[in-house]
Amino acid sequence: MTTRILVLGAGGFIGTHLCAALAAEGWDTIGFGRGERPAELAGVPGVSWIRGDLGDRALLRRALEGCRVAVHLVGSTAPAGAGTDPVTELQADLAGGVGLLEAVREAGVGRVVFASSGGTVYGLTGDGPVPETAPTEPLCSYGIVKLAFEKYLALHRHLHGLDYRVLRIANVFGERQRVRRQQGVIAAFMTAAVEGRPLEVWGDGSVVRDYVYIGDVVDALVRAARLPVVAHRVVNIGSGAGRSLTEVIDGITRLRRTHGARPPEVVHRPGRRVDVPRIVLDIARAREALGWEPATPWEEALTRTHRWYAAEAAEVGVLAAAG
Repeated sequence: MTTRILVLGAGGFIGTHLCAALAAEGWDTIGFGRGERPAELAGVPGVSWIRGDLGDRALLRRALEGCRVAVHLVGSTAPAGAGTDPVTELQADLAGGVGLLEAVREAGVGRVVFASSGGTVYGLTGDGPVPETAPTEPLCSYGIVKLAFEKYLALHRHLHGLDYRVLRIANVFGERQRVRRQQGVIAAFMTAAVEGRPLEVWGDGSVVRDYVYIGDVVDALVRAARLPVVAHRVVNIGSGAGRSLTEVIDGITRLRRTHGARPPEVVHRPGRRVDVPRIVLDIARAREALGWEPATPWEEALTRTHRWYAAEAAEVGVLAAAG
């Protein structure tokens, strides 16, 4: 029997990759997003599409009909832009998410997988990898909203027996990540590098993050959706290793030189208050709960990502020349 699954936020970077992976595994996959079916999913068998908003409770209820699992990837803001309109953020993300949980209950969906933020829910941390048991003191409204929804998931388990899984995901990067929403520093750096623009660094480049490849993140999400029982409901998903912005730039510079391209210029801007100095996730629990660990080495992931951005830039250049 084919399992039906609804992916909310399916038109985004993670969502398009996830829908394609689920369909390839044989899931009856429904993508739900605010826009039209994205080009990345055009012609992908096993994926249907519903255009709608998280706030449309009646449409959500219909979309969830017959689904066993719902994956919640929706987010109206990014960490860097969060807090500029906190009331709208609460209405769009938290209130919309709670409405989703009510629709899940009404439709009889048994499992919800939520993409939380491993980079923002913990706040200031020490030098070592951060476990899921660490204090959660987010420094931006984006992290607060993510954490609050985690609490609502736990409440719905207590009240209604909901089977939920929270994946606190680190800084995701990879092919097809766009820079429209101030999210994804590697995407921003790659885009600037292949277009010949300077790389803008907020601060002195010492900020450390845990960068995890999109293919590995999708694998974790599929496992969380598929496994009937998990040892832990809240799990960090990252590489388990920290890299500074300077190290990321060095990696991109090496790739550019390897391809005979000019190394990118770097421009420093003032640091931002929302940026914690360091965050690296402890992923031991992911191994226990999901049987998961990242399978793509850093250099290979960076190379694949650069190859895609370079090809994209070349295609745009050819089209512009032809036009």
